[in-house]
Amino acid sequence: MCQIFAGQDPERYQSTTRRLRLNGQSTSIRLENSFWAILDEIAASEGATTPAFISKLHAEVLELHGEPSNFSSLLRCTCLIFRETAPAAGAMAMAAE
Repeated sequence: MCQIFAGQDPERYQSTTRRLRLNGQSTSIRLENSFWAILDEIAASEGATTPAFISKLHAEVLELHGEPSNFSSLLRCTCLIFRETAPAAGAMAMAAE
């Protein structure tokens, strides 16, 4: 079983730092490449760039809960939620057609 996890391409868990603006302030976020790929996918599905999607998400979190204590963790959990709900959302869209 561990071969599935241990044998993955190291590029997936390599970290990458991206610079972007949140609420007009320049910042950098460091995430594993797998999470960046999912965030890119989420942004594309929303018709936005990844920085624009992240900035919008940050603004909405600020409005609902105030400044998050760990925004990188929030982004990782966002990716998990997207992966958990994306198949269901796709199935519902296909059923509606």
